[in-house]
Amino acid sequence: MAENILYKTALSKAMHLCSSREWCKSDIRQKLISWGVGPDEAEKILEILIWDKYIDEMRYAAAFTGDKFRYYKWGKIKIGSALRLKKIPSGIISHALQSIDGNEYIELLKSIIEKQRKSVKAKNQYDLNGKILRHCLSKGFESELIYEILNLED
Repeated sequence: MAENILYKTALSKAMHLCSSREWCKSDIRQKLISWGVGPDEAEKILEILIWDKYIDEMRYAAAFTGDKFRYYKWGKIKIGSALRLKKIPSGIISHALQSIDGNEYIELLKSIIEKQRKSVKAKNQYDLNGKILRHCLSKGFESELIYEILNLED
């Protein structure tokens, strides 16, 4: 009887969570287990949440990608890695990454490079480019794209 109450409470709590913002299956699974729900019951609850469209991995990946790109200024590599850590299928990840506008992506990278160029102190141009490259790589941008933009601006 107590397990049935736990199941219903967890389902209700999960529905409330998922209605307030986007969640992926792995995050909700972790929440359910932290609430004391067993693995079998957690999978049943996840099935219900997916069936009722509380959880949609495609919708989650699109929202995650947009937020990390626009607000945190992450590149595609870092966004893709973060989504893989959340166990999002690769087809959904590639679809979400393709939704990033190419011109907007390049303009963001150019603005990051320009901001770094103004704020970083370096002995010479070679040292400066190395620091800018490392910063952009840590933000998850592709090295070929960084090289291309750095070479154009020199």
